[in-house]
Amino acid sequence: MSMLNLLLVAAAAALPAPGQPGYIPSSPDLGVAEGKCRPNESGSAYIVTVTGLKDRKGTLRAELYPNNDKDFLADDNVLVMEGKAFARVAQPIPATGDVTICIRAPGPGTYTLSILHDRNSNRKFEYGNEGAGFPRIGNLGRSKPKAADVAVPVGNSPQAVTVPMQYFSLLKLGLAKN
Repeated sequence: MSMLNLLLVAAAAALPAPGQPGYIPSSPDLGVAEGKCRPNESGSAYIVTVTGLKDRKGTLRAELYPNNDKDFLADDNVLVMEGKAFARVAQPIPATGDVTICIRAPGPGTYTLSILHDRNSNRKFEYGNEGAGFPRIGNLGRSKPKAADVAVPVGNSPQAVTVPMQYFSLLKLGLAKN
């Protein structure tokens, strides 16, 4: 199964219907308050250095998930409704210099991280145009990585992490347009 299919399956978790108790509407703002680092942050956080960017266009988005395969890359609404760890940070990519993004963790522990390069800043991941990266993964391949392979521990202070970006062409995935 391709990574695209796995990501779509992960995002298809059942949610309460609008108007039902516990329903949280979908929003790109979910997890942002939890994830945004403050200047001179001293608590649990990841300082992510992103390498291998295709260009300096668009937005960089970091997301933090629980450290298990079921919740890694799961629908943000479901994670928030279930009271599980989820945080998100998005920022424009600087024109020059190192590219870093800071994302807060709920506390000391081990979490999984994903980084997306949204080259056109439309908040949608588009194969053949945009990049993804995970800690400790040099070559992503065609499938979703296991949580244990991308999990990174964090203590009571910011933890430095490097994430290499990877870009996929539709031809490599066998999804060439006609």
